[in-house]
Amino acid sequence: MSSTFRSLRTVARHNYLAAIGAALVVTFIFCAISAPWIAPYDPADINLPARLSPPSPAHWCGTDELGRDILSRLIYGSRISMLVGSCVVTASLLLGLIVGSIAGYYGGGIDRFTNVIVMNAFLSFPGILLAIAFVAFRGQSLFNLVLALSLGGWVGYARLVRAQVLATREREFVEAVRALGATDLRVMIRHILPNIIQPLIVQAAIGMAGAILAEATMSFLGLGVPPPTASWGSMLSDGRAHLFDSPHLVLFPAAAVMLAVLSFNFIGDALRDFLDPRTRIEIGI
Repeated sequence: MSSTFRSLRTVARHNYLAAIGAALVVTFIFCAISAPWIAPYDPADINLPARLSPPSPAHWCGTDELGRDILSRLIYGSRISMLVGSCVVTASLLLGLIVGSIAGYYGGGIDRFTNVIVMNAFLSFPGILLAIAFVAFRGQSLFNLVLALSLGGWVGYARLVRAQVLATREREFVEAVRALGATDLRVMIRHILPNIIQPLIVQAAIGMAGAILAEATMSFLGLGVPPPTASWGSMLSDGRAHLFDSPHLVLFPAAAVMLAVLSFNFIGDALRDFLDPRTRIEIGI
């Protein structure tokens, strides 16, 4: 454990963007967990006399067109972004892991059907359009939003898993385990999966950034969580009508989305360097 911490410190010294990304992610997670205690106001509390107030000591990020405190809504909005992002990545990763493992391990007709027909069918539709159609048909809710974004997100993980399994299943240690009579499930879980987990971790970190951006896009289009729940995307949508007279309505939620996406991209790049043996040798880990 101590050697892992020393390695992480070495990565942070050589990649300061990774340290910044990790600090931002910790901040967003802290805001998401502690929102009821650290938010200065109720995010749904309407105060019309204070509507469109600029940033001030009373409202650090100003207020929106209904007089709601923007900082409080940003803090509560981090809950939606972190929750949706983590759920989408988890669901997409699990589905992609199952489908990609089956296709790559068994090959043949199963692989052709899964790769050529199923995966290409999902890839032929833009993921965001598929999510829009799904939410428009099923209605607005947190569950439907996660399910809609997962429908188009699992394909990338499945293709990655399939490629890794195809390369690993022919290795000598896999052949040896098969010769000893191990079942296919044991071979996959105990011997193949631990050897393909590294690129999946990197892909999941970068996928978090894409999921947060997709959630903000859906909320901006009015297809995210229903109001009055605070969401960064819905805040951008509400503030675009006041872009020139009250730009803080757009600037603060846009900055939150940008920082969240950048932080997970920074972490993904750092994990790629940390998990790559050649890069670790170059930076002396």
